[in-house]
Amino acid sequence: KELKILEREYSSKFPSFVIIYGRRRIGKSELILKFIEGKEAIYYVCSTEGDRANIEELKKNFAEFLMDENFASIKFENWYSLFSSLVSHKNFSRKRKIILVLDEFPYLILSNPNIPSIFQKIWDNILRKENIMLILCGSYISVMERKVINKRSPLYGRRTASFLLNSLDFVELKKFLPNYSIEDLINSWSVVGGVPAYLQKFDANLDFWENVKNNIAKGSYLYEEAEILLRDEFREPKNYKLILKAISFGYRTLGKICNFTYLDKSMVSKYLDILKEVKIVQERVPVTERKRFKGRLYEIVDPYFNFWFRFVYPNKIDLEAHREDIIIENIKQEFHQYVAEMFEVLIENLIRKRYLLRDLIFTKIGKQWGKIANKPKGENTYEIDLVGLNERTKEILFGECKWKDRVNAEKVCKELAEKSQYVQWYNKERKESFAIFAKSFSKKIDEFEGKKVYCFDLKDLERLLK
Repeated sequence: KELKILEREYSSKFPSFVIIYGRRRIGKSELILKFIEGKEAIYYVCSTEGDRANIEELKKNFAEFLMDENFASIKFENWYSLFSSLVSHKNFSRKRKIILVLDEFPYLILSNPNIPSIFQKIWDNILRKENIMLILCGSYISVMERKVINKRSPLYGRRTASFLLNSLDFVELKKFLPNYSIEDLINSWSVVGGVPAYLQKFDANLDFWENVKNNIAKGSYLYEEAEILLRDEFREPKNYKLILKAISFGYRTLGKICNFTYLDKSMVSKYLDILKEVKIVQERVPVTERKRFKGRLYEIVDPYFNFWFRFVYPNKIDLEAHREDIIIENIKQEFHQYVAEMFEVLIENLIRKRYLLRDLIFTKIGKQWGKIANKPKGENTYEIDLVGLNERTKEILFGECKWKDRVNAEKVCKELAEKSQYVQWYNKERKESFAIFAKSFSKKIDEFEGKKVYCFDLKDLERLLK
């Protein structure tokens, strides 16, 4: 999909300005390098060394592209003069579109906050008049969103295309681990998600637990990756680490997170907002409620971070002492419950991406929970794993995820029907249906009390794999 966007921009008869961003290890650079194969392109990875050092290095790339050694010996006072000299050079061809890639663009901004204004002038006065395709790419999601694509950014309104590069969809995992069963693919997704660089660390010829053991051992890639990412992305990684630890331990409300971390409420709110921006944490409100709902919950939706904080971070002392065998046995004790939680996240993702329930259209999807009136404490709450709403047609789907074998579909529907009574949403007008997702069923059903029922087991999910 992303290559098609880039090719479309490249084929345009107008100048193109593309912004690509996404977390580290997601494959941004690989995507760009694949795209520029066989094309006239200048590819430069920015550094944190400041304007002078970057100008000096970039002019060497320009000199090589222009096939002019003398260009590298010219002293450029600023960015503007560098780009102006590039396009005015006699060897700068205008017959074919030239691609100019500045990878890790946020590094320039971190060294010089005026960079967005400088590049706005470069684009407006120089590059947009040429047959050129400018690509700005960055891993610092917060910097890219605030300083590059935000309405307040000087660069706002200049781009002709932009996209956030997300993890690979679950359906792609079979390409990395062709020998794995559908259950082991779900287990693997629950550990590393769809991040290509992490998936490549799993050896397709080893079983799942051998791969986990090898990758949580001291010195392994995934052993330190979470801490490296936190140090790179955030100024105060210690506080972010505390908050993520709290959420992984089940402290999911703002108040409970504050009590666990001993951090100020306003400070925790600010950190949570940033964690949401970089797609590590998701804020949950009941799907039928408005955003102002006060009892909101926070959960780690990035599988790797969730796994790391649940199983690696608390066991670092033992892992430092190379007690991987003991830790693996401990992880196995809790892993079924962990995957059951991640299974809910996965199913929601598959529905959002329209791999499942394609014939249904939802305007909102999420979890649902609330209080039940006139019930004793301990029995006065309900929770539904998945609720999909179509606010136009007033259709509502109630879903349950069961990471179990031989699930009794009729029994689950009976429980869902009971809990659905507590969901206040167009009660007299709505059209209800049910969906159950499980490892396997003792018997599937397609109707319950006159309502449509969708049953999906691992065999159904396996058919989605590419």
